[in-house]
Amino acid sequence: MQDAPDQPQLYLITPTVLDPADFADTLARVLDSHDTACVQLALASRDEDVLSRAADTLRTVTDARDVALVISEHTLLAERLGLDGVHLNDAARSVRHARSVLGADAIVGCYCAGSRHDGMNAGEAGADYVSFGPMRPTALNDGETAEIELFQWWSEVIEVPCVAEGQLDIATISKLAPITDFFAIGDEIWGAEDPVAALSTLWAAAIG
Repeated sequence: MQDAPDQPQLYLITPTVLDPADFADTLARVLDSHDTACVQLALASRDEDVLSRAADTLRTVTDARDVALVISEHTLLAERLGLDGVHLNDAARSVRHARSVLGADAIVGCYCAGSRHDGMNAGEAGADYVSFGPMRPTALNDGETAEIELFQWWSEVIEVPCVAEGQLDIATISKLAPITDFFAIGDEIWGAEDPVAALSTLWAAAIG
């Protein structure tokens, strides 16, 4: 995962529930259609066997395309499986621990919702990137969203790359493209009949 690109890069988030073999085929088609910096394995399961099987299957796809694979939350499993890193969802609280476990070369990313303060703390703790979101309200969250102004400020003041994630649409991507480093896209495409076509429509707004 490269630092602060001149043009936004693509970051994919898997569904929370998936069949590894079936999804591997879909992921391969999507990765072959658009350059991708990173894939996050974001399963809801906490079963180590389920997570390990999915990680091993998807890593075959990502390694063949030189795409980083990180796992959501499970720092020790990331180390055990030899993945590229971990994505944390607890603001900055676990960043230092993850870094100490995984080492300097691993990717450690951190979701900070809409909090500038948490984002700064994560960066200071050693996060390689900070993600903010969702960009629009959802029925499942508390109504908090990441404002466009946060990304504008971050791009002007902070060197740590930032990721926009959650409820992304064409209009939001167009607004954020000049001021964010990565777009994390997942649910926006996986439920579509043709995820490649769905991604192409969204991604056209990011690259102009």
